[in-house]
Amino acid sequence: MPRSNRRRSAREREQDAAPLDLERALMGRLRTESRRDGLWNLQPHPASAALKSYLCPGCGLEILPGTAHLVAWRADGIMGEAHDLAARRHWHSHCWRIRP
Repeated sequence: MPRSNRRRSAREREQDAAPLDLERALMGRLRTESRRDGLWNLQPHPASAALKSYLCPGCGLEILPGTAHLVAWRADGIMGEAHDLAARRHWHSHCWRIRP
């Protein structure tokens, strides 16, 4: 394929030079979901980062180390962001999807 003689803009050069955030790529993207009971922040937790066991509030079963799952906390809590973050829970992905 022939090479292009077009000059790249400063924006294109800057985008190519931007460092990649490896931790963000491995941990997944934070997203917000709306449910009947309000807004929730969801953070995927990959199997490689799951080093502890947690109890899933959806099914009451243990999430074993090395199991990919979700971390959920309120996005619209009235007690403030620090309180919401302290009240976050680890869910099986399936349990979160079927949650009423």
